[in-house]
Amino acid sequence: MLQEANKCLLCKNAKCQEGCPINTPIPEVIKLYKSGDIMKAGELLFQNNPLSLICSMVCVHEDQCKGNCILNKKGDPVAFHKIETEISKVYFQENKLLPSNRNKGKVAIIGGGPAGITISFILSQKGYDVTLFEAHSKIGGVLRYGIPEYRLPNDMVDLVEEKLIESGVRIRPNTLIGPVITLDRLFLDGYKAAFIGTGVWNPKPLTIKGETLGNVHYAIDYLKSPETYRLGESVAVIGAGNVALDAARSAIRGGASKVTIVYRKGFSEMPATDQEIKEALDDGISFELYKYPIEIKDDGIFVGLTDSEMDKMSFIHADSTIIAISQTARNNIVRSTTELNTSQMGLLITDRDGRTTKPGTFASGDVVTGAKTVVEAIAHAKVVAGTIDTYCQTLDTCVLEFSDNCDAPECMESVVQNCRENWLVFED
Repeated sequence: MLQEANKCLLCKNAKCQEGCPINTPIPEVIKLYKSGDIMKAGELLFQNNPLSLICSMVCVHEDQCKGNCILNKKGDPVAFHKIETEISKVYFQENKLLPSNRNKGKVAIIGGGPAGITISFILSQKGYDVTLFEAHSKIGGVLRYGIPEYRLPNDMVDLVEEKLIESGVRIRPNTLIGPVITLDRLFLDGYKAAFIGTGVWNPKPLTIKGETLGNVHYAIDYLKSPETYRLGESVAVIGAGNVALDAARSAIRGGASKVTIVYRKGFSEMPATDQEIKEALDDGISFELYKYPIEIKDDGIFVGLTDSEMDKMSFIHADSTIIAISQTARNNIVRSTTELNTSQMGLLITDRDGRTTKPGTFASGDVVTGAKTVVEAIAHAKVVAGTIDTYCQTLDTCVLEFSDNCDAPECMESVVQNCRENWLVFED
């Protein structure tokens, strides 16, 4: 990678850094790397982005750092993400993240996806006693259960989990907040603040005939464990976002001989990135464009033509059909508490700094924005971590001010609740 680093011009106004959604200090990192100070470079990356290792593998580099490199004019841009992978991996493997004193109080993180992991790292390093509640057996969220193994090996997510535990974060796996442990009970048990980063795990249905058949699957479910599915020789995937293409490419790797993407528009309108589309074509995936599903059968799907004024219909043979048109949030937390407002799409409503409509409760990531990129979730999670820190410090000041003549536990509960409701609330 040193040869790659030597290509860098160390620009003062680095376009690559400007193109990075989380503003990674690329020239400074490369300068440290070239001088042999990999650990210092790793620390710089980690402080800017606790999931730098993950982003180096899954970001759309062609549109961000690499795509904005000034050397693109010569056709040979710096592949910084490869350097970033090497540095971040060495830093995680060789550096020990010492736990803080944890003297700033308890914070609950609900959901171990990119946003939840990022905030857990940041608040833990700041001295908070962080507990991460994860509905699955292992943390990672979309990193582990949504991004295919060929793009992001699970052992890299395992490494992140090890470092999170090393930093002092407690993890409660297989714990779905809502049905048994409610958000309100967390506050009764002394958590100062709660963060919700549960993602969007409910698939959006097509609501067409045949959707309940045994050979029909939703992409968000399929990607959790592709190896458990028996799709057959031919697979049709409905949709053309990154999730759809991940499902299609996973099906090819799982043994399907023919995989077809069915999409109602053309290549230029596809939500998937150009790089993902190119790689799908390289994998031999077929595309049926300007077609939409009408009915799913045991041996394929009937489709209509979106670019025809005539009522035409054709049939695409497929042993299995995978639906990948969108995802929505689950409502297990909202149903079991009060004051949490959601949009018509079922997403949590927050202000720009991550405050929800319930005092002391914060949120970011896909559960707020809908499905976005990993780096976008991390970038906003950094903002929300700062909001939570400020809130907790202000809460302490408020409680101290009003608790002088309050010794009874029920009195203190009233003071804390009053401070939650009147000091830092959702800003419309």
